[in-house]
Amino acid sequence: MARRPGAPAAYGEDFSFVSPLVKYLLFFFNMLFWVISMVMVAVGVYARLMKHAEAALACLAVDPAILLIVVGVLMFLLTFCGCIGSLRENICLLQTFSLCLTIVFLLQLAAGVLGFVFSDKARGKVSEIINNAIVHYRDDLDLQNLIDFGQKKFGCCGGISYKDWSLNMYFNCSEDNPSRERCSVPYSCCLPTPNQAVINTMCGQGMQALDYLEASKVIYTNGCIDRLVNWIHSNLFVLGGVALGLAIPQLVGILLSMILVSQIKDQIKLQLYNQQHRADPWY
Repeated sequence: MARRPGAPAAYGEDFSFVSPLVKYLLFFFNMLFWVISMVMVAVGVYARLMKHAEAALACLAVDPAILLIVVGVLMFLLTFCGCIGSLRENICLLQTFSLCLTIVFLLQLAAGVLGFVFSDKARGKVSEIINNAIVHYRDDLDLQNLIDFGQKKFGCCGGISYKDWSLNMYFNCSEDNPSRERCSVPYSCCLPTPNQAVINTMCGQGMQALDYLEASKVIYTNGCIDRLVNWIHSNLFVLGGVALGLAIPQLVGILLSMILVSQIKDQIKLQLYNQQHRADPWY
């Protein structure tokens, strides 16, 4: 049948603007993080059920188990929108996924900028967290192991100095403290001894009563805050790489969802056009 002069060329019935590559790449991308979110929720629930030392968590602003559950649930809902939206070619779900992912990315970017601009306040907050952790050192084994690992890793002791351990009731230097660890520091503050077969857990005995020069012969006297700041300055490229590694999947998800939404809209326009002109004898 003749075509009306000036009418646009018609696409075949099997033609689709929606690229299977973009569609299923976005689907499997979201499926991967969907599975990760379920693992996060499971680990968070397990940790919450197994954790009984509530006092030890007082040093943290948020219970890590609760934080893991909340982040996992939010990630689950977000990736659900991405999975179903890409599989069913649902514009509403895809736009919700893209918008939420953009908001998350901008919040992370803002947090990084604010942390850099207000570094002094961030340092004060870190100092507060470390001091609270020192107070609850003996209340929870996991917290104790974490502090010991940090002090041995960074070669430090306490927050500002080794005398910060007086904040802990067991290591406090007051005369009325009946603890055997009075005026001491944890063994993780001690300088490493070459070829030591057995760890001397009492090596920090009475160290707080010594001055810096005498104590420095046996233990680390520098605080962990300064050591942490120096480590961050020395590993800016590594931290930047980690930040970039977290940002790239988010940007890829945003880009793929926007491309797919655009393709779906073009496909809808094509279907409407074909329906409107199917009965046209000149079409």
